[in-house]
Formats: sequence, structure tokens, C-alpha cells
Amino acid sequence: MATKTDQGVATARDYYDSEEADNFYHTIWGGEDIHVGLYQNTSDIREASRATVERMAGRLGNVQGKSLLDIGSGYGGAARVMAGQHGAKVTCLNVAVVENARNRELTKAAGLSDKVEVVDGSFDDLPFGDESFDAAWSQDAILHAPDRVAVLEELARVLRPGADFIFTDPMQADDLRDESDLQPIYDRIHLPNLASFGFYRRELGRLGFEEVEIEDHSAQLRNHYARVAEELKARRCDLDASDAWVERMLTGLGHWVNGADAGKLTWGILHFRKKG
Repeated sequence: MATKTDQGVATARDYYDSEEADNFYHTIWGGEDIHVGLYQNTSDIREASRATVERMAGRLGNVQGKSLLDIGSGYGGAARVMAGQHGAKVTCLNVAVVENARNRELTKAAGLSDKVEVVDGSFDDLPFGDESFDAAWSQDAILHAPDRVAVLEELARVLRPGADFIFTDPMQADDLRDESDLQPIYDRIHLPNLASFGFYRRELGRLGFEEVEIEDHSAQLRNHYARVAEELKARRCDLDASDAWVERMLTGLGHWVNGADAGKLTWGILHFRKKG
């Protein structure tokens, strides 16, 4: 019998493997980096998204020769930066077969196939041995997990003592009193809620991680979804998608903008380290 986790994984895979979604993320969202961007110095989606990667890489420090696990790796933009510019040996773990295929193509074209491995799989059941990695990375992926605690437990298992875990995630505010306020977003991601800064502090602390630093960039969540919506409206003719699909996407993006404007959503760069 399929569990809720199995069903959640299948839902995420079916969505990201769909032709419309792949075309949207590749054409509108940024192509290589499909996550929230930092817009302090640009209004361009691709530049802002890459700025997030650079900010996280700077926080992570020297990874030359180290093994880095990227969960929910999408098209692998961050993995290629960490391998090509910072010398890490990166393993990408992602559930979407279509994204993984594009990741392999882009990685091969960049001449990095010997430094970036792409693995098909779910991050709540990592196909790796205990204490296999020196660091872990994730961008706006854990929100899709039906069991986020299981994801963190798996990361704790595969990371070596002293390993860094740096990630971003769209989250609900810690002081959110009525979760029904975000129901349209929950319905869109087919899950009952989002995590929060408090959730990650609590669960990672329980699993033996210390907090290095959390950068609260909540305003950037609103900026990003609003820019993606603007770009989609301006370039909808570039997409091989029905008007109905585009309108559903615009509605969904609007829910994120509205939730952020109401102070009910947060986003940031979270950096934790597994205790030795």
C-alpha cells in the first residue's frame, strides 16, 4: 500500500517531470537555478538566483576536494558552481527524472561530469552510507517533502561529524496563528503546512546540529515570486503551455506574493553544523 510519503514523492515527480513545468522553469524561472533569488543588486531572475548560490558558497567556505551532497538539486546550477569554481565533488540527488536528464546534459557541456554525479532518488530515503559527505546543500526543495523530519534525519545520518548543512526554504512565519491563511499554498504543494525557522532550529538541534547562522531574507521571497509572475506575463507566448496552465501558475505565484505581503511567509539562508 502506498504511504503518504510515497504519494507525496510521486506528486512532486509528476509535477516537475511535466512538459509544462520543465518548459516554465527552464524558460522563465532561470534555466539553471530554479530557486528564490537575492535582488539587492539586480532585477534579473537569473542574476538574482545565481546571487543566492554565491552567497551560500561564501558562507560555506573552502570545499576544495570535499564531498558535497545537493538534495533537490533541480537542473544542477549550484552543483556546477560548487564543482567548477570551488573544487567540490558534488552528488546531486533529485526526484525529477526530466530535471536530472537536463542536469546531466548541462554538466557534460560544462566539462564537469567527473566532478558532478546525478542520482535519481528521494531525499527522505537517501541511497548513501552513513557519514558519506563532508557537507550538504539544498535550495527551496525541502518544503516539498511529505515528511521533513525524515529528510533531516537522513541528512544527519549521511553527514560526517563537523559537516556543514546550508540551505534555503520557503517557510511559514513562526508566529503564524491560523495556518488556514496559507491554505491556497498548501493546496498547491499538496501538503498540510510549511516548515519555519523554529522548526529547523528545533529538529536540527535534536539531531545534533549547532546553529551557525540564519540569515533572514524574507523580503526576497516576495520579490522573487513577483518578478517571476511579471516575467511569465511578459513572455507567456514563449511557453509551450496552455492559457489555462499559465493562469493557474499566475494564480499560484500570486498566493506566494500575498502571503509574503501579509507577513505570513519567511525565507532565508540557514547554516547548521553537525557536532563532532
